[in-house]
Amino acid sequence: MANHFDESACRGRLQQGSEMLGLALADEQVEKLLQFLTLLAKWNRAYNLTAVRDPLEMVSRHLLDSLAVEPHLEGRRCLDMGTGPGLPGIPLAVIRPEIEFVLLDSNIKKIRFVRQAILELGLNNVEAVHTRVEVYQPENGFDMLISRAFTSLPNMLDLTAGLRRSDTVLLAMKATVPQDELQTLEAENNCRIIPLQVPYTEGQRCLIRFSQAG
Repeated sequence: MANHFDESACRGRLQQGSEMLGLALADEQVEKLLQFLTLLAKWNRAYNLTAVRDPLEMVSRHLLDSLAVEPHLEGRRCLDMGTGPGLPGIPLAVIRPEIEFVLLDSNIKKIRFVRQAILELGLNNVEAVHTRVEVYQPENGFDMLISRAFTSLPNMLDLTAGLRRSDTVLLAMKATVPQDELQTLEAENNCRIIPLQVPYTEGQRCLIRFSQAG
């Protein structure tokens, strides 16, 4: 059965994959990530939170894909825009408890799941917000904005103009390098393309990093 949750297989893939990424996860972090995966698989049957149905595939395409950006996190406050079912925010919050994460999405069904996951995992460094990026007005600024398959790069820069300080870093997770989008950007947008290798995942992945400071 494709959707059967084989915890042993998922644990093995998560542990081996995280080692391949150069991450040394504590036992408690592994347990929380597996707890999140269990919850996602359970809710997904009723609420269609993700097109990925196989829990083992979720380890690769959701957990490891999210964890692959960990070396590129900066600062103390991070906004995950269009987080969906909490990706990449929740996996990153589990392994980086010193960073305060705000997970934002306009889909109330997905935000309800994120709030339940925060509660069940006991994450004290995560807040879920139900709104659209362009109308969000936080009390405190962010060191970092991150997104995963959120929108085009030009649109993302436009939508986040009011959220970015001069020292705010923007990270966009993409499948392939969006050359057409990059060509339309203004020269003052300091941009760096960072290739990502996600264990057990075929195809390209990359991170586009924007920073006014270069």
